Amino acid sequence: MENAAYIGLSRQMTLRRELDIVANNVANADTTGFKVEQLMVGAEIGQRARNDNIRPSASFVLDKGVGRDFGQGTMKQTGRGLDFAIEGEGAFFRVQSGAGEAYTRDGGFTTNAEGVLTTKQGLPVLGDGGPITLDPERGPASVAPDGTISQQGLPVGRLTAVRFDALSVLQKSGDGLYRNSSNTQPTDATDAQIRQGMLEGSNVNTLLEITNLIEISRAYERVTKMIENANDLSRRSVERLGRVS
Repeated sequence: MENAAYIGLSRQMTLRRELDIVANNVANADTTGFKVEQLMVGAEIGQRARNDNIRPSASFVLDKGVGRDFGQGTMKQTGRGLDFAIEGEGAFFRVQSGAGEAYTRDGGFTTNAEGVLTTKQGLPVLGDGGPITLDPERGPASVAPDGTISQQGLPVGRLTAVRFDALSVLQKSGDGLYRNSSNTQPTDATDAQIRQGMLEGSNVNTLLEITNLIEISRAYERVTKMIENANDLSRRSVERLGRVS
């Protein structure tokens, strides 16, 4: 296979990966707290496929990972007392999972049989002093913008929002959760505000993502055509050389 075909193949691989990412964005357009993702690509310098006496380099397309836009999503009013949204980019709720502390923007919480505030998956939500417990006999809880939770006018805990200096340390772990992949610790997001009775929608622009799907499909077709043309040119060249010899 010639260099052009190798380069085209490297681009096809990234386009297929990009197609999966954009399709996932569209699928999660209505997922609470979802953050839009995009593929980061770069160039990798490699040797030519054939370089008998000359050694020029060729640039191949390289998948450099997935980037996420942690921008604020649209706030949606639900009126449910245990729905919470963070107003402030890059801040997260803390939850306790079996693999340690995790972080989420999905504030659709509930309580378990012991009154502990949990995620939909049953993971305890963490406050200043650990898991937050509500007493069902004291009526509904109210939450102030700073996260202070009160029942019957008395504080029972504080729902905290934390932030990382570098969001790149966060890795997705499923169910809308992120894990800290570094040794750095988050700090209180003092500028963020907690909104009760609201949820944060995804920040996916559906129209833009569908447009991206079309553009990626067309780009894949163009690269496929280029590879076919390169292979056809090589075949004809070999046939002509065979006739001359």
